[in-house]
Amino acid sequence: MSSYTDEDVLRLLRPYVAAWFKTKYGSFTEPQRQAIPLIKRGKNVLISSPTGTGKTLAAFLGVLDELYAIWEERGFLEDYVYVVYVSPLRALNNDMRRNLLEPVREIVEVAKGMGYTLPEVRVAVRTSDTSSYEKQKMLRSPPHILITTPESLAISLVAPRFREKLSRVRWVVVDEIHDLASSKRGAHLMLSIERLEHLVQSTGGGPLQRIGLSATIAPLEVVAEFLGGYRDDGSPRPVEVVDARFAKPLEVRVVVPDVDIVRDPPEAINESIYVKLSELVKEHRTALVFTNTRSATERVVFKLKRILSKEQLVDMDRVEAHHSSISRDLRLDVEDRLKRGELKVVVSSTSLELGIDIGYIDLVVLLGSPKSTTRLLQRVGRAGHRISEVSKGRVIVVDRDDLTECAVLAKLAMDRFIDSVRIPEKPLDVLAQNIVGMSIEQRWNADEALKLIRRAYNYRNLSKGEFLEVLRFLSGRYELENEGVYSKIWFDEGEGSFGRKRGARMIYQLNSGVIPDESKMVVITTQGRYVGNLEEEFVEILEPGDVFVLSGRTFKFIRSDGLKVVVEPADGAKPTVPSWFSEMLPLSFDSALKVGRFRRMLASMIAGGSVDHALELLVKEYKLQWEAAKAIVDYVWEQLLYIGDVPGDDLILVEYFYDDGWHVVFHTLYGRRVNDALSRAYASVLSDLVLAPVKVAVTDNGFTLSYDSSRSPNHDMILELIRKVTPENLRSILESTIANTELMKRRFRHVAERSFMILRRYRGYERSPERIQLSAQHLLKVLLEEYPSIPVVRETFREILEDYMDVKNAIKILDMVRSGEIKVKVVGPLEYPSPMAHSIVVKGYSDVVLMEDKRKIMRMLYERIQAIISSKSGGGGGSKLFNG
Repeated sequence: MSSYTDEDVLRLLRPYVAAWFKTKYGSFTEPQRQAIPLIKRGKNVLISSPTGTGKTLAAFLGVLDELYAIWEERGFLEDYVYVVYVSPLRALNNDMRRNLLEPVREIVEVAKGMGYTLPEVRVAVRTSDTSSYEKQKMLRSPPHILITTPESLAISLVAPRFREKLSRVRWVVVDEIHDLASSKRGAHLMLSIERLEHLVQSTGGGPLQRIGLSATIAPLEVVAEFLGGYRDDGSPRPVEVVDARFAKPLEVRVVVPDVDIVRDPPEAINESIYVKLSELVKEHRTALVFTNTRSATERVVFKLKRILSKEQLVDMDRVEAHHSSISRDLRLDVEDRLKRGELKVVVSSTSLELGIDIGYIDLVVLLGSPKSTTRLLQRVGRAGHRISEVSKGRVIVVDRDDLTECAVLAKLAMDRFIDSVRIPEKPLDVLAQNIVGMSIEQRWNADEALKLIRRAYNYRNLSKGEFLEVLRFLSGRYELENEGVYSKIWFDEGEGSFGRKRGARMIYQLNSGVIPDESKMVVITTQGRYVGNLEEEFVEILEPGDVFVLSGRTFKFIRSDGLKVVVEPADGAKPTVPSWFSEMLPLSFDSALKVGRFRRMLASMIAGGSVDHALELLVKEYKLQWEAAKAIVDYVWEQLLYIGDVPGDDLILVEYFYDDGWHVVFHTLYGRRVNDALSRAYASVLSDLVLAPVKVAVTDNGFTLSYDSSRSPNHDMILELIRKVTPENLRSILESTIANTELMKRRFRHVAERSFMILRRYRGYERSPERIQLSAQHLLKVLLEEYPSIPVVRETFREILEDYMDVKNAIKILDMVRSGEIKVKVVGPLEYPSPMAHSIVVKGYSDVVLMEDKRKIMRMLYERIQAIISSKSGGGGGSKLFNG
C-alpha cells in the first residue's frame, strides 16, 4: 500500500492540475497514489493493475504536470515531441487521443479560473493510417505528446525530418506491456526505444523516463527489466514497480450445465450449455462472453440471438460478435455501442482481452478453459469497470477434463497465482531489421552498436559472434545474389564498422514491422478442382497424409505449393487434425503443473479412502457445485479402478492399445507447447524403431503416437523410446524432424520477410503473397543444403522450438525424468484406453463439425470402461486394478 495520502499526492501537483483532479474524481486509486509520486521524482515505473483502476491516468497526470512545470520555468513549450505513448493496438490510439484532449481542455479551463493562461499541449496520433497531410502538419507543428505503435515508432526514427523532432523526448509510456513482452513486437519496440534514447543523448538530452502500463502479469521484476533495459555494465536500469494487480475484488466460479456431462446425449449437453449461458446473460445488465476460437464466437452469437429473441427478452441486434476476422468498421461499431450501454451481450475470442474502453460490463462468461490463470484474470478483469466494483466471472465447462482444469484455474485466480510471461530470447530477424534501421541513422562502430543492442532486454545475452553473423548476412557475405538476395548494409569487418547502402531507407520504410501477413490458402484436388480456402496457421500444422474436414467433406493433405494446398478426397476416413486446432489456446506450463498437482492430491485422498473429504474440499475450497465436485471425484476414482494410477505432475503414465493400428498414449500434463516438442521427438524415434510412419495427436494433457506395423509395442520398447530422447539431443532431433514440414516453410517465410531477406515491397512494386511463399520455399531448400547455420534459418528453428513450442520446459521435464523426480509407468496392452486417455485419443478422431461425434465416442468409451470396472470388481466397483 502507498505511504502517500490523497493530500500528499495533490500537494505534488500544480495547483490547477490538483484542483481539476479533485473536482473531477475526488480521490486517487491505489495505483495512482503509488505511481504519481514516483513519476514526479523522475523514476522509471512499471504499473501493474486490472482494467478500471486508473493506471493510464496515473501515467499521464504525472507527465502532464511535468509539462506544465517546464512551461512555468521557461514560459513556453518547444516545438518538439516530449512524450511518446506506444500502444500495440492501433484502434486504441484515437481513443487515447480523445481521452487525453478532454482533461487537457478541462485543466486549461480550471487554470483560467485560477488566473493561469496555460499553453496548448498538442496531442497527435502517428500510425500507418495517418495521412501524408497529417504527417506534414506534424513537421510544422509537432505534437508534444505523440501517440503511436511499435511499427510506426520504428519508421519515425528513420524519417529524416521527423527524427529531429524526436530528439528532445523525455518520457516514453508503453501501454499493454504484458501483451508486447511476450511477442517479437516487444523486442522490436525495446530496440526502437534504445535507438530513441541514443538519439536523445547524442543531442545532449538525459536518459528517457520509462513508464510501463500492464494488466495482471508475472514475474513483475522480469517485466520491469524488460521495460528498463540494461546499462553498459550489464546491470538492469532501476525500475520502480507499482504492484496493484489485486486492487479490485474478484469472484470467479466454475459452472456445469444441468446435465450429466458424461452420460447424457451430445444434443442435450449442447442445448444445456446455451440454456445456462442465456440464464446468466438474462440475470445481468451487460455480459461479455469469451470463446477460445473465432468460429465458436460466430456459432455462439447465432444460437444466443435465436434463444434470447425467441423468448422476446432481447432484440437480436443487441447480441453481437467481436473478433479479428470482422471488418474494422464493424468492430468499432460494436465497441461504441457497448460503451453507450446499447448491447446486452458481446461474444469475443481474444480481441477484447486488451484495454479497449468497453464501458459497463457486470459479468464475464468464459465458454471453456482460458488455458492460463493470467488470461482468466485478464478476461474476468473486464467486468466491474470501476475499482470498487467486483470483477465477476463464470466459466462454463462441458467435459471432465475441462471441469478439472477450470476448477484449478479458478482457485488459482482467487488465490492470486499468475503464470510467468514468456519473452522471446534474441530473435535474430528483429535484430537484422533494426540493424538496417540503425545503419540509416548513422555510420556505426560495430562494438558501439552491439553495446546499444545489448541494452534491450531481449538481447542482453547476445554474443558478439551472433551479432557479427547477422552483420555478415546483411552485408551479402553469403553470396545469395543469384537467389535475388542483395546486401542491405556495408560492413568493413577489418575496421569494425558498418553503415547504410543506397536504397536502404526505402526498403526499411516499406518493409519494416514484425507482424506477418497471413493469407488464405486455396485448396485444390490433385485433378485441379477447387475445394475451398484454409487459414495459413492451419496449414502449417499439416503433414502429408493428414486428414481434415472442409466444406463438410474429408480430404487427405498431399503437399503445398506456394499458397496452394493439394489434397485428395478421403471420404469415410477419420479426420486426424481438427480444423479448430490451430486456433486453440495452449494451456500454460505453470498452470498445467498446478493441474497435475491437483490430480495427484485428489488421487492420494481417494486411494486413501477419503472420498468424502475430497468432495468437501472441492465444494468448500474450490467453490464447486456438489454435482461438479462428484464428477471430478468419479473421474479420478474410475481411473484408479481401471488402471491403478492417476497421471499427475510427478507421474507420466504411458498406455497402449490396438484399434485399427497401435496407439501409444503418453499422459504428460505439461501443456500443449511442451507436449508438441516431446511428441514430435518421440514420434521420430518410434518411427525408426518400428520402421513405419507415426502419426501424432497432441493435447494439453498428453499425446498419442499411432502407427500401423507388425511390431507391437511393449514395456521394454517404450522404455527404450523414452531413454533415446534426452535433454542433450532433444533440440537436434526436433530440428531434423521439422526441417521439411509445412510449419518450417511458413515460419521461414515470416522470418525471411522480417530479416529483409525477402522484400514484400520495393520501388513501387508489391509482390503477391503467393510469389513470396514460392520464393521462400525455394530459398529455404537452398539454405538448408548450403548454409544451414545462416541467421535466418537459425532464427526459424528458434522461433518454432522456443516460441511456438516450449523446448526449454520440455528439456526440464526430460531432466526430471532422468533424475527420477518424475516417474514413468507403462501399462498395456489395454482393451480400451483408460478414462483419462479418452480426450487425448478422441482428439485425433474429431472435427469441429463433428463435435457431437466426439461426445458420442467419449460416451461409448465411458460405457465400455464402466462395464469392465463392474465385471472386474464383481459389480460393486470396489476393487483396484493395477494392470490393464
